[in-house]
Amino acid sequence: MLERSLGADIIITNKVVIDAELISKLPTLKLICVAATGMNNIDMVAADKNNITVKNVTNYAGNSVAQVVFASVMQLLTNTLNYNAIVAEGKWSQSRSFCLFDFPITELTGKTLGLVGYGTLAKTVENIARAFDMEILISEHKGLDKVREGRTAFNDVIAKSDIISLHCPLTTETENLIAVTEFELMKSSAIIVNTARGGIVNEADLMAALTNNVIGGAIVDVIRQEPPDINYPLVNFTHPNLIITPHIAWASKEARQRLTNQLAQNVQQFIVEPF
Repeated sequence: MLERSLGADIIITNKVVIDAELISKLPTLKLICVAATGMNNIDMVAADKNNITVKNVTNYAGNSVAQVVFASVMQLLTNTLNYNAIVAEGKWSQSRSFCLFDFPITELTGKTLGLVGYGTLAKTVENIARAFDMEILISEHKGLDKVREGRTAFNDVIAKSDIISLHCPLTTETENLIAVTEFELMKSSAIIVNTARGGIVNEADLMAALTNNVIGGAIVDVIRQEPPDINYPLVNFTHPNLIITPHIAWASKEARQRLTNQLAQNVQQFIVEPF
C-alpha cells in the first residue's frame, strides 16, 4: 500500500484499510476516493487531522442489489433451478402427468417484507416489493422504545416478516444484529436476506437456525471474511434453502459504470474546487 501510494495526491481505493500509520507516511496525499459507499476502512480522524478529504460514492447500486435480492428470493420460493435440474436428468420425460411437481412454489403476493435499514438500496427493494403486492414493514433501530411514524419496532419486524432484507451499515451497533434471539423470533418459514455486510448476521447462529428448521431459508451475499479461506464454515455449510453468492449484488455492469462516473466526478470536482 505504501509503495503504491507514496507521492500520490489522490488515492482511489476499495476494501483496503487506510489507517493512521499509512496516512502519516503520505505527506502529499490530499484526497481519498472510496470506490464504494462504506468508509469504515478509512481512519477518518487521521484523514481530518492531516487535512485529507475523503469522498465515497452513493446511490449507484440500488437497481442491481434489488434485482439480486428478488432473483434469489424467487429462486427459493419457485425452485426454478431445481426444476431445471430434474428436467435435465430426464425426470419430466418419465412423468405420467404433463406437470412434474416435485418442489413447492410460493407466491410473493400478500407476503410481508421487513426492511432493516432504509436508505436508497432498501427503498429500491421496497418499490419492487410493492409491485408484487407485498406488505412492507420498515424497522426502527433495535432497542429503541420510541418508534418513528412509518416505522415498526425492530422485534415486531423480525417476528412478522416473511422475508427480512438487511440494508444497514456495519457498525458497533449493528454487528451481530441478527443472532440466535432474532432467529427464534422469526417465523419458521421466514427468509433472511443479507446483501449489506457479513458481520451484521451471526453466521454460527444462522447455520444453527437453518439446521434446526428455526427459519425457512437464507440468502447471503456477504460474509465476515472476504474472500473466505477454503475451510470457511458458512461457505462449506450445505443446506437446500441457503443461497450464497460472492458479494455480487452491487456489481451489475450498469452499477459499475455509475460508480466509475461518480469517482471521476469526485476527482474532477476536487481538482477544480477542492472540498
